Amino acid sequence: MSSTDSLRRIERAPLSAAFTRQGVATAIAALLFTVIIVSFRPFQPAGAELTGDGGDIVNQLGFGSLGAVSIFALLAFADPRVLRSLVSPSWALMLGFFFLSVVLATDPPAAMRAASFTMIGIITMATILVLPRDAESFARVVIFTAVVVIGLSYIGLIVFPHEALHTADSQEPEHAGLWRGVFTHKNIAGPVMACFSFAGLYLFRRGQRWWGAAIFCAAMIFMLHTGSKTTAGLVPFSIMIVVLPSLIGMRLGTPILFALAIVATAVGTLGIVFIAPVKHLAAIYFPNLTYTGRTTLWEFAGEMLAKRPWTGYGYESFWGTPLLLNQDQPFDRPWDIRTIVHGHDGYLDIAVLMGIPALCVAVYTFLIAPLRDYMRIPARKENIFLGDFFMMVVLFTALNGFLESFFFHRGDPVWLFFVLGVLGLRQVSLRPIPVRLSNQVV
Repeated sequence: MSSTDSLRRIERAPLSAAFTRQGVATAIAALLFTVIIVSFRPFQPAGAELTGDGGDIVNQLGFGSLGAVSIFALLAFADPRVLRSLVSPSWALMLGFFFLSVVLATDPPAAMRAASFTMIGIITMATILVLPRDAESFARVVIFTAVVVIGLSYIGLIVFPHEALHTADSQEPEHAGLWRGVFTHKNIAGPVMACFSFAGLYLFRRGQRWWGAAIFCAAMIFMLHTGSKTTAGLVPFSIMIVVLPSLIGMRLGTPILFALAIVATAVGTLGIVFIAPVKHLAAIYFPNLTYTGRTTLWEFAGEMLAKRPWTGYGYESFWGTPLLLNQDQPFDRPWDIRTIVHGHDGYLDIAVLMGIPALCVAVYTFLIAPLRDYMRIPARKENIFLGDFFMMVVLFTALNGFLESFFFHRGDPVWLFFVLGVLGLRQVSLRPIPVRLSNQVV
């Protein structure tokens, strides 16, 4: 065989690889990730409430198709052992409470429609994790999704400025000029770009420096223009807590710092409302600390939770429902609870909708189990880099959940990234991530 013929065969290899079983699986994962993050109604100027609306025919068809493609891909391409590794008793119990809250909802059929979007989102994120067979394939999925989502968001600033920017004639004129890209609100755009910045750091650490640096910088610049001070502060904090202990050879420090950060944030937010000594100290030293009126919502939610602590009020059956529309609005209350769509605290909303027992299970499933998984990650380079990426996502979104509410919120991109991080940590803790060397996977 001539050397010229050998060279031609090598040149054709990358193209032919795209049509192999593994190449098709990677392409499906990349498309699923991109579509579910961009959503089926990008550049939507009407407000965040449209995200995954159960009565929207476009979302019904779109999410139904996502679910069908995900299930087909799992059956056709996924390694059953890898798929089974994502199943855990805590997730099963958490989903049990979730479906119980659907049954107890004031309108079970409507709640079931909304819950179906949530379940399709979870299945899709699980599919994205298990389809790539090695670290290189997963990196390609991340690069494709990041480039499309970030690229469309920047293009929208020029082509669709009214939709990609908050404007003075919108529902929230105080946000005029802030960027939101393909997303419905800056409070979604900011956290999503933060997660993509973590992805860029992951790519940079594993050797794809140009892609990593470009994605990190583009995501950070966009995130800063969303005007979210909380997000801007949490991003470097999350990176420092996860990466710094690894660099100095003390990976055990990350779970410890994670737990301390969660506890401190819980005390500093919900604690100033529900823990009497903390509330007293806050009243003395920080009398104006209300988190832009959120403490009023939390006080009201706590009062209502006390009436139904075991089961809550049911999925989609509290905020924005007739139960609250008939409530009196005191003149000195900063926010009108009758028009609020969520409680601006994801953990409190889980308790209000599903009950305190469900909150306890959520704390284990969403916070404690990921820490356990992180500590079990094998001492292999790809497992460590990927585990650090997932941990940054989980830490950032978990802390963000004390001021925003996205848990089980249909197709909310922040919730989807959180699911990716939690399930991803479980995956990297249970098996070595294969690495491709030339045409071999090891």
